Formats: sequence, C-alpha cells, structure tokens
Amino acid sequence: MLDMTQYDPTPYYNWSYPNKGGLVPGSKAHRDAFCRLLTDTYNPYKPAVIAWPKLSDEELARLSSLPFWDTAVAIEGRASLRMEWQANVIKDPQIAAALNLNAAEERRHKEVLHNMLTFYRIELGPEPVYLPPRDPEFGFLRTGFGECINSFFAFGLFDLARSSGFFPPALVETFEPVIQEEARHIMFFVNYVAYRRAELNFVQRCWFDLKCLVAIGEQFASRVSMAMETRRRRKGPKSNFLTAGATTVARGFTKRTFFELCLKENDRRMQGYDPRLLRPMMMPRLLKLALKMMG
Repeated sequence: MLDMTQYDPTPYYNWSYPNKGGLVPGSKAHRDAFCRLLTDTYNPYKPAVIAWPKLSDEELARLSSLPFWDTAVAIEGRASLRMEWQANVIKDPQIAAALNLNAAEERRHKEVLHNMLTFYRIELGPEPVYLPPRDPEFGFLRTGFGECINSFFAFGLFDLARSSGFFPPALVETFEPVIQEEARHIMFFVNYVAYRRAELNFVQRCWFDLKCLVAIGEQFASRVSMAMETRRRRKGPKSNFLTAGATTVARGFTKRTFFELCLKENDRRMQGYDPRLLRPMMMPRLLKLALKMMG
C-alpha cells in the first residue's frame, strides 16, 4: 500500500524546459514548455491506495466542522469537465493532451476528497449536475481564473493549518501533492492564456480579452457572494468552522500577516519551475496593492 505521508515533493518543485533561449508567448518553444510543465512533472499517485492517518476525536471533529467539503468536491468535478470540454475543441494535439492531463488531475483531486470524506465518515451532499457550456473556452477561462484566486489563498491557508496544528502533520503531508498540483495548473493556465492571445489577430484578441475580463469579474463576484453568505452563517448554528476552528488556525495572524503568508507561499510554490515561464500575477499584484493601502 502506498503511504502518502512519506511523499517527498522536492523533485516536483524543480523543473526547467531543456531547450535554451527565450520562451516568447505564441512561439512553438513557449507552447512546448508550458505543456511539458504538466507532463514532465506528473505525479502518478493513486487515490485508492492512500493510507489515511488515524485521527483523534478532536482532530476528526475539526475536520468534520469545516463547512466547504461539498463545495470543494463540486469545484473539482466542474473543473475536470471544463478542461475536457476545452480539450475536445483544441486543434493543437499537444495542448489538448496537456488539458486532458489537467482534467485527469482535477478528477483525481475530487476522488481524493471523496475517499477522505468516506474514510472519516463525513457526510457529503449530492453532487450537482454539470452542463457543458455553449462556449467551452469561456468555461475554461472561468475555471482557470477561479483557480488562480482559490489557489493563492489555499497556499497560505494550507501552511497556516500546518503551522497551527489545526490539521495533524500526517494529513497535511497527504494533501501536499494536491496543493502543489494546483500550482502547476495555474502556471499552465496563465501561459496558455498568453499563448492564445499571441496567436489571435487584433479583433479576435479584443474579444478574447473581453471574455477574460468577464470571467475574472464573475469569479470575484462569486467569492464576494460566498463571503457574504459566510458572514450570515456566522450568526447561526452552522458556524462550526468559525467557532471551533478558525480561531485556532488564525491565532496570532492579522489580515496583513495572512496576506504576507499567501504571497510568501505563492512565491515558494512557483520558484522551482522554469523562470522563463509566466507566473500568475493577478492575485499577488492585488494583495501587494492591498498591503500598501493598509499602510
């Protein structure tokens, strides 16, 4: 049986495209590099044989109290399908293959979450039905920009949960491959967007940029709505996470220190990959601006 608590992430944090020279967005070398970023660093772990660690009653209560498991499973399920739908309309076989691998990894994330919840007997609601979008590329953009937002904060929260002891070390190590895969995914995404823009003419590029802006706006609006719903639930009986867990996780942290942690973890998880490839900069720039405004 594979023991994922012994997973060593180091080899997957250091990768460079072997060819020398620049990686200009839109070039064949750029396409090869961001596709090989996924294929060369693929980790073949199998969710079905993960050795889930035994948790104490207190640790299990903290894990069960988190209110977002249904949402997390739905996000991974939707993401995997949107990757597949986009891959089906891509004419470039190399990009299509990379997208299908991305979809498979998202599907594996969903399986990891589902197996964990089943093992610890945490109830999971019915999964929603996912309908294919009329514009597969727009669906892919929505998912990609959403992952850029989610992953940025997840990097910080994951380290916070580790350092605070909110999750036991064995469970943290078990999820380390999943977190690092998200770093690869958003790097692939931003380089795909740059590559796609470069191959379009002026009119097509304007339309593509508009789709990107709408997708970004929709993702931020969705998270504002979720934040308002969370604030509403804080006053009710469903505020388990906030009353039993959040204080423990965030002890000693202010908004500033949490934002700084997210920036540090984002840099750490990206630094091992070829510096010629683009990095997701939307959230780092916004958070650095927020820190400046905080004074």
